[in-house]
Amino acid sequence: MEVLEGGGTIEIGAVKRNTLSKQVVEQIVQLLVSGQLKPGDKLPPEMELVEMLNVSRPVLREALSSLETLEVITRKTRGGTYFNKKIGSNPFSVMLALSVDDLPTLIEARMALELGLVTIAAEKITDAQLARLKQTIDQIAGSENNHYGDIDIEFHRIICESANNPIVEGMSDSLLMLIHERMNKETKFREREVTVRFHTEIYNALANRDPLESYTHMYRHLSYVRDKLLKG
Repeated sequence: MEVLEGGGTIEIGAVKRNTLSKQVVEQIVQLLVSGQLKPGDKLPPEMELVEMLNVSRPVLREALSSLETLEVITRKTRGGTYFNKKIGSNPFSVMLALSVDDLPTLIEARMALELGLVTIAAEKITDAQLARLKQTIDQIAGSENNHYGDIDIEFHRIICESANNPIVEGMSDSLLMLIHERMNKETKFREREVTVRFHTEIYNALANRDPLESYTHMYRHLSYVRDKLLKG
C-alpha cells in the first residue's frame, strides 16, 4: 500500500507468475483501470514499486520501458514517472500494454492493420511519399552490418501515413513501435537482401496504384517475418 501526498492510498498486488515483465505491466495498467490513479497522475517511486510488486529493478524497468514505448507513461529525469494525460483518448495503447508479451497476437494485429492500410495507401499515396519509401529501400541496401531496424520500421510507417486515416494510423503507430522493440530483442539475424526484395515488390505495387498487388506483396512480407520470429 502506498500513501499518496493527498492522504489517499493505492493498493497493488505482488507479482507471482513467471512472465514477470508482463505481470508488472498488467498491475500498473490496473491502477488506471481500477481508478486508483488517473491519466496525469504520478506513480510511486521506483524503489517503492519494486517492493510493492516484489520484483527486481531490471524487471520493473523492462515493464516501464514497454509502457513508455506505448506512450502510456512518461519518465522524467529526477521528476518521477507519470501516466500520460492522453491515455483516455488512446485506449489502444493500454490494450497493447496488456499484450506486450504475446508475440503471436501482436504479429497478427500488425498483419490485420497493415494489410488493410496498404490497400488504401495504393489509392492515396503521393509521389513524395513514394520517394521517401524508395529512399528507405536504398538505405537498407547500403546499410552496414545489417543494422537497419529503424529504417525498416520507417518504411512501414510511411505506408501507414500514406493511407491518410488518422484513426487507424494512430493504432498502427503504437503497434509498430512495440513490434520494433520486440523484433530488436527476438531477431537473431537480419537478411538485408530479403528485406530489400520484399520492400521493393511492395513499393512497385504502390507505385502502380494497384491495391491487390500491394496487399499480396505485403502479406508475403509479413508472413515471412511472422514465420521467422515464431519458428526461429
